[in-house]
Amino acid sequence: MELQPWVDKFLVWRQKHLSDRNFLILLSMIIGMLAAVAAVALKTGVHYFEAWVRRIPGLHMENYFFLVFPLIGILVTVLFIRYFVRDDISHGVSRILYAISRNKGVMKLHNTWTSVVACTFTSGFGGSVGMEAPIVSTGAAIGSNLAQAARLGHKRTILLIGCGSAAAVAAIFKAPIAGLIFALEVLMLDLTMASIIPLLTAAVTGAIFSAFFLGEGVEFYFTLKDAFNYSSIPFYIILGAFTGMISLYFSWMNGKVEGRMKKIGRTWKRLLIGGLVLGVLIFLFPPLFGEGYFTMRSMLSGQPEQLLLESPFGHLVDHSGLLFIGFLVAVLFLKVVAMSLTTGAGGIGGVFAPSLFVGNIAGFIFARLINTFSGFRVSEYNFTLVGMAGLLAGVMHAPLTAIFLIAEITGGYELFIPLIITSSISYLTAHYFQSHSIYTKNLAARGELLTHDLDQNVLTLLNVESVIETSLDTVNPEMNLGELVKVIARSKRNIYPVLDPDNNFLGIVWLDDVREIMFDRSQYDELKVRNLMFYPRATVNLTDTMETVMQKFRDSGLWNMAVLQDGKYKGYVSRSNVFNVYRGMLLEFSEE
Repeated sequence: MELQPWVDKFLVWRQKHLSDRNFLILLSMIIGMLAAVAAVALKTGVHYFEAWVRRIPGLHMENYFFLVFPLIGILVTVLFIRYFVRDDISHGVSRILYAISRNKGVMKLHNTWTSVVACTFTSGFGGSVGMEAPIVSTGAAIGSNLAQAARLGHKRTILLIGCGSAAAVAAIFKAPIAGLIFALEVLMLDLTMASIIPLLTAAVTGAIFSAFFLGEGVEFYFTLKDAFNYSSIPFYIILGAFTGMISLYFSWMNGKVEGRMKKIGRTWKRLLIGGLVLGVLIFLFPPLFGEGYFTMRSMLSGQPEQLLLESPFGHLVDHSGLLFIGFLVAVLFLKVVAMSLTTGAGGIGGVFAPSLFVGNIAGFIFARLINTFSGFRVSEYNFTLVGMAGLLAGVMHAPLTAIFLIAEITGGYELFIPLIITSSISYLTAHYFQSHSIYTKNLAARGELLTHDLDQNVLTLLNVESVIETSLDTVNPEMNLGELVKVIARSKRNIYPVLDPDNNFLGIVWLDDVREIMFDRSQYDELKVRNLMFYPRATVNLTDTMETVMQKFRDSGLWNMAVLQDGKYKGYVSRSNVFNVYRGMLLEFSEE
């Protein structure tokens, strides 16, 4: 049955009965519900899939099966992507940011479900990644595709992508405020009166529907056991610097491992090496299995030493507890390696849960060392929670998201002050050494990142193809002056690109250079275009960013430049046309 006629009828009906604002609120509610369904489907699917996988070997053989389970999961994921999806669906949040900055908010329809399926295979078999990024990517794709179906403009499409992302985070953690702030901080949407209500509506709807289906099973939920003690503030300050430095290690190691994996040319070789090394790591350190929420619960349960007993090092337990601390330190540093091996080998997942995992371990280690060696007594429970916020703030450069997420999953704001202190210091520490987050550093390096700088955003959204002009008359180098004059007579421009028969750009003829001789008929047959042309001081590549184009305009002093691709002529860009397009887009983004 053809769906489009029904969509057209609905759009006609909504024009008559729904205002634009009410229609956006309706769409944000629908997006919230669908994002919650995606979150529930993935969380439930991975839970039962992982339980089934763990039952296969039996209790005594479980650790040995860890050697091959992650490899199997990544293999199934790679086969699914290669033969069913046939598209790159990795790095979900970065792909959302790319869609916003470079693709007018357009995300493919398959993104509404493929990440969920792929992550189920990867994480269910023990891949050391989080499920949040695939769910956020799914929510964003739902928003993008609904906006496309409703024929909304660029700006509202981006708003609905934000609604989907906010709803996804809210549904995962039952944390609507954190979901809203995630869309503002990580996706860098601007908070205006026109955007706040749809974002809030989507986030609250996602949280409500997720709680309805999962109840307290939404990720994890904790009730604070220990009151905040103001005397611990100096330690929270140090914890902020500590988690900030670990955040830098997290981002650096992730880039190193994924970069090394990319250098392994063949897909199957990369899969085999990454999967086997990952299996060995999980065999030696079982807490690295899966996204890590089981480990995080154990760290907050009051019996964290149980994690060591489940590993091959369990028989080495000592009464001092130093072996346990050493074990946790190894897990802390190896988690990012395991995560990067999973994604580098072809698995699908994100860094959200691994960030929380590492922060969880870091906060506990920090508190345990203080209690063991300093003579002071601090709450290991509270420091473990606050450490999670510190890592999240440092890795994602999103301190507000970190603060409100931990506040919401603990059901109150008792830890608000230490959360603010640690998250802020962690963010400032990480930002001082690395100005972009793990999500944005590659996009920023390519000039494809939107920020809260409106002028910069407009330049980022513009590309050469959006300002290129193809109406200029071209000439070939063998034309004589008489033939050139005929071209000039019918043209409305004063520059004429010179091309050879294969469309290669050879130079330009400037009207001012032939004005004095164009009426001298005695030279019509003698002078050739090749005698009159010159090669300009600068040209533009079709793939250049608009920042590069504007810099070339400034450096060369030209008002028009030829656009080339591999030496082939594609058209011209002019300062005046760039300014006109820029001004129109600036007005569009400035409207409330």
